[in-house]
Amino acid sequence: MTSRTGRNTEPTAALWAERADLAESAIVSRHLRSLWGIPGTSLGVVGWPPTKRDRTFTSWHYWWQAHLIDCAVDAANRHPTPARQRRIPAVAKGVRIRNMRGWTNNYYDDMAWLAISLERAERTQGIEEVRRGLAILDKELYDGFDPRFGAVPWRKGSDFFNAPANGPVGIAMARLGRYARAQEISDFIDNTLRDKESGLIFDGIHLPSGELETPIYSYCQGVVLGLETELAVHTGDTRHVERALRLLSAVEESLVAGGVVAGGGGGDGGLFNGILIRYLALTAVMLPGEEPEHVNARRSAAAIVRNSAKAAWENRLDVEGEPLFGHDWRQPAQLPGIKGAGHSTPGGSVKSSRSPERDLSVQLSGWKLMEAAHTVTAAGL
Repeated sequence: MTSRTGRNTEPTAALWAERADLAESAIVSRHLRSLWGIPGTSLGVVGWPPTKRDRTFTSWHYWWQAHLIDCAVDAANRHPTPARQRRIPAVAKGVRIRNMRGWTNNYYDDMAWLAISLERAERTQGIEEVRRGLAILDKELYDGFDPRFGAVPWRKGSDFFNAPANGPVGIAMARLGRYARAQEISDFIDNTLRDKESGLIFDGIHLPSGELETPIYSYCQGVVLGLETELAVHTGDTRHVERALRLLSAVEESLVAGGVVAGGGGGDGGLFNGILIRYLALTAVMLPGEEPEHVNARRSAAAIVRNSAKAAWENRLDVEGEPLFGHDWRQPAQLPGIKGAGHSTPGGSVKSSRSPERDLSVQLSGWKLMEAAHTVTAAGL
């Protein structure tokens, strides 16, 4: 085991592809296992080194698996192979079986993440096995919309309407062609959850009481960037470009240090910065407009992705030839132990392991980051 630093200041797309391959290989070797020995299934073990609960999928975390599928789609899109194309439906099948109740649960954010990953799997890789699950999730998300407020709640029966649910639901709706519904959600977020001072997106609001929850999380910014970019592309409405430009500027000012996305954590928080990076990359390659402010915004988004990826790579650990990424990309990664495993809370969230690097969520964000760096570099950004 050694810690290495890369000295190439401007890696090529080919080099980012090699690094993404290694990030994928690390997840496959450390985390991917069949579900209870059932043929044709796979799931991500949520910690490495794993506890018995992890190995038997007593702990499994639905929405982490959705992001595992999304990363698997990234790899297959970048370089299709039979193994990659088999992996996608295998994880989807694992999610459906382990979930006990099929494709759905009570959390709209969870279901939206799975819908996004399945939609990409079908659209970009032609994975027909996910079609029924996607149709079921589409109906759940569409029917979960509350017209009184113009949004979906965090979970069924909740009075909490938050960005982590509405952002991905909006993205899913846009990609499924439900642009009017996606625009309603976009308007709700901009009118209700945008901090007028910083320009960043608050966590959520209790309705009808109007009590705001004002923490700032990086993934809230990411999903709103993604939603506004999708709508800018598909509707041509300039308000979505304007919102994306404004939010990107706020992210640069408040959430980036030295060109790198700042902070980090484990548990559910291990995915937060990776989600922001995914949608910064999407903004970089998709945001419309040829005026200087549009061109500069795309370049700025790409630069944050590249700089964050370089920092994460330089601060990784190599464990048996495969990378282990740190939860904070600006700091050296730490080798985790089995003690202090993360756990689910009564509120439905997942706490960090004592060593955040242990968590699958953290390593998925590292994989997202390598794929995103390849995406923007291959696009010439």
